Amino acid sequence: MAFASEVASFSIREGIGECVVDAPPVNALGRDVRQALLDAVAEAAADPVVEALVIRCAGRTFFAGADIREFGKPPLPPSLPEVVAAIEESAKPVIAAIHGTALGGGLEVALGAHRRIAVSSARFGLPEVKLGLLPGAGGTQRLSRLVGVGKALAMIVGGDPISAEEALEAGLLDRKVADGTLIEAARQFAREAAGEGAPVRTRDLPVADPDRVDTVLDEYGNANPRRFGGQDAPAACVEVIRKGLHVPFDEALALERAAFTRLRDGAQSAALRHVFFAEREVSKVAGIDADTPRLPIDRVGVIGAGTMGRGIAMALLTAGLPVVLVEQRREALDAGLAGVRDLIARAVKGGRMDRASADAASARLTGSLSYDDLAEVDLVIEAAFETMEVKQVIFRALGGVAKPTAILATNTSYLDVDAIAACTSRPEQVLGLHFFSPANIMKLLEIVRGARTSPQVLATALDLAKRLGKIAVVAGNAHGFIGNRMLMARRLAAEAMALEGASPYAIDRVLVAFGMPMGPFRIGDLAGLDLGWTPETSTGSTIRERLNERGRRGQKVGAGFYDYDDEGRATPSPEVERIIAELAADKAIPQRDWSDEAILAGLLDPMIEEGRRIVAEGIAQRASDVDMVWVHGYGWPRWRGGPLYYADHRGEAG
Repeated sequence: MAFASEVASFSIREGIGECVVDAPPVNALGRDVRQALLDAVAEAAADPVVEALVIRCAGRTFFAGADIREFGKPPLPPSLPEVVAAIEESAKPVIAAIHGTALGGGLEVALGAHRRIAVSSARFGLPEVKLGLLPGAGGTQRLSRLVGVGKALAMIVGGDPISAEEALEAGLLDRKVADGTLIEAARQFAREAAGEGAPVRTRDLPVADPDRVDTVLDEYGNANPRRFGGQDAPAACVEVIRKGLHVPFDEALALERAAFTRLRDGAQSAALRHVFFAEREVSKVAGIDADTPRLPIDRVGVIGAGTMGRGIAMALLTAGLPVVLVEQRREALDAGLAGVRDLIARAVKGGRMDRASADAASARLTGSLSYDDLAEVDLVIEAAFETMEVKQVIFRALGGVAKPTAILATNTSYLDVDAIAACTSRPEQVLGLHFFSPANIMKLLEIVRGARTSPQVLATALDLAKRLGKIAVVAGNAHGFIGNRMLMARRLAAEAMALEGASPYAIDRVLVAFGMPMGPFRIGDLAGLDLGWTPETSTGSTIRERLNERGRRGQKVGAGFYDYDDEGRATPSPEVERIIAELAADKAIPQRDWSDEAILAGLLDPMIEEGRRIVAEGIAQRASDVDMVWVHGYGWPRWRGGPLYYADHRGEAG
């Protein structure tokens, strides 16, 4: 017997049943796919001709997870746990034939199967924790029994996929085959399984070293504290594994499903799902579509070999682009080239790049002391000193050197892109590419559309961001664009609170407890308090001016808002507290007591209001774009959804 639906087909050949799911783009396990799998298992069971069943997918991947669009809606039967159980309970062997990725519910389907075969390029993972969830169709229990608690913890709490080679070594995968051979290899594997008697269910596997389960779980938690800070899902994963491995399997599944449902209906998962969809929505830019012409980007020039220029060059080289790094002085150029090569070496040491790729990246890097060597590049990214005068001089020079089709980009953090573009005869070719430091690591790229930036140039920049592996957010031209404009609002609020009696160290502590990587005063020290400050113009009217006047210019000199030891460790400074108190007295600013709640509101409310103005003014296309800037550029905790999402759901996520 055979059947076909809109999303799947079932056929029989030489005693082997085959269910092929075809639900593009990623074969998500929506209701129709779940029903098709259940039907295929039933057909295989009912037909005496069928000796074994192969489950595989058409298109570019195996099941890449649940259809999260169903979350928050009434359940649509059959549930995924029902489907996985039916696969596992089959009296005839079920083989999962995997290509692409088996993620989340897709891997749980594979765990329900009795054997797993995959191509060598396949990847396997349970990334539910990244959506504030845990595997809810038996994944915590079956994976722990199949590969051991330690490996299961790393996959479930870490959420990152593993390769087919790792899966084979761990025992998750039974057989690995070459790409292009999966279909016939799976059929042969099914024949072998059919001849070996009753299939072995994953649920029946014994727990390895059961007396050490709790110890392994505790050791993992102690070794990975940063995975648990403020988030509900990682701790829930550990607890479900802990309890589930000490009770009968069906009871363990009930514990897992209850925890999954609680997390799914919670505020943190809702916030993380908001981020998930916002990351996909942000690439949709008004006036840009697939038909918008693009310019070729085959070679790039970077002006400025400081920290930012080196990071930008590294990002471009990693993406396979040749780079010309330009500086004015030989010493600065040599230091810049050495710095980029050091970044390449670190990438190799950290396992992010192999030696062959590193050698190729190094070969693509050249240096120059002349703008004339930028005559043939397709894109120039200026990463010079952050003053309008410096940038305008550079862009005037580029107007006479760069070819007419070249895109001219400034990496400015705050300055007026239109004023920079006005220095050229081709403002339509100019835009901002605001990278975040370190540029080769940080995911965010603010693309600043000037008043005359052409759609073709903007579309090309968006494509480049994808090539670099960045999350690109298009911003209008305004002081500080999106992120830094809001950051400035928060910084001013923090300094105002400090003058009203809030300890700068309490302010930083509260923001870190909220989930940010560091507070505003620690950030100021790291960036340098003397940015934009000069002795000649200092009036002593702000905290920063007084700190600079006392030589406290940040971590680089060992003293800023904090004192720093030789290892860079920060400690609160009594001197800074005296300086702030003196300034507050000079200005006759009343002092007050500050609770942690008042500090948090005082920090977040001004930046949230600034974010709303940014959207209202059209600087950001949508509120979720603002959230993406802060999640990917400033370390806003994903599980709080971004500042504007947080403002609309305040208090729900703890």
